Amino acid sequence: MKLAARVSSTLSQFFFQLVHRHHLVYNTCWEDPRLDRVALALAPADRVVMITSAGCNALDYALDGPARIDCIDVNPRQNALLALKIAGIRALNHAEFFAVFGHGGVRDFRALYQDALRPHLTGGARVFWDRHQDFFAAPRSFYFRGAAGHFARAVNFYIDRVVQLREPVNAILRAPSLEVQRDIYQRHLRDGFWTRMLRWLINADAPLALLGVPRAQRQHLERTTQARIASFVEECLHAVFHDLPLADNYFWRVYLTGAYDPECCPEYLRPEPFARLKAGLVDRIHVHTAPLQHFLEQCRPGVTRFVLLDHMDWLSAHRRDWLQAEWQALVAAAAPGARLLWRSGGLQVDFVDDLLVRHRGRTRRVGDVLTYNTTLAQQLHVRDRVHTYGSFYIADLAV
Repeated sequence: MKLAARVSSTLSQFFFQLVHRHHLVYNTCWEDPRLDRVALALAPADRVVMITSAGCNALDYALDGPARIDCIDVNPRQNALLALKIAGIRALNHAEFFAVFGHGGVRDFRALYQDALRPHLTGGARVFWDRHQDFFAAPRSFYFRGAAGHFARAVNFYIDRVVQLREPVNAILRAPSLEVQRDIYQRHLRDGFWTRMLRWLINADAPLALLGVPRAQRQHLERTTQARIASFVEECLHAVFHDLPLADNYFWRVYLTGAYDPECCPEYLRPEPFARLKAGLVDRIHVHTAPLQHFLEQCRPGVTRFVLLDHMDWLSAHRRDWLQAEWQALVAAAAPGARLLWRSGGLQVDFVDDLLVRHRGRTRRVGDVLTYNTTLAQQLHVRDRVHTYGSFYIADLAV
């Protein structure tokens, strides 16, 4: 059994690395920036360092006017996506921009790309989009492209062809009130959506890799929840479709339809925020392809805000030495009182506080140099429109 487990783990890790090293994984961010902006409380003097993902949330944070946002990702394809969005903000009018990034593509994208977008791209981003202009070529939506997009497309096939629930899915997205939404969910979706096949699919490593969930993160979640991941996801979706209003839940709308709605979309896709970004706020965003630790070791100290997503779940299991070095770089780059946000697939993170770092000339536990705002984190977490993370953390570095 031990040999079988090792082989299974090796194959799972190989497939995850294959997906992440050769594909665009995230075509949209799956962290709720409305919560982040409350937690970050950004001010004009703030310098933000964050993981890029799909770049949506960097554009959202920029609307609060911090001095600088540095977006870092080891996957150059994720940075290429943010670079294309920045190019679109600079070169397109709102209607054109929404057609591309709201509807997920246009039939004449190649001409639009060559004439308007490509001149604003450089380096790896230009090379990537020269080769992948078809990603935004209608009728197939960009939001069914990339690794996560392939999974979304499979889920929509399952809805349309297997359980045949497209009508109630569309109805629940149009529900005029939470009461109507709950009624549709209870009568049509709660029991009809979940099948043995779907539970098996979600419990498997390969489909989760398409969503950016490595085996280590799944195991951490299952250890802290004492449940299989399919059961956890089922509880999360119950909260999304039964307890939280879907009227402004653009995360699940784009996943279930392949497009945003003008009334249900990220802030950067709305006319007034788009105009503010175009007027200069987008120029405060800077994109870097590098490991987070390497960027931090070379950047100017004084970073006031960090957004770390959930990448530490993987590091904690496979590269604790990298995690230790990353936290040392975080502490060294941070301004006194800097605030850090991160998420985890598990219900609790037990691998951060015991790390050792040099801080102000002393070796100390990370837990001893952080002050957690647990109350605010819990208040925000229950309102999370994505609702697929087990826990959310807000911590301030000691002054």
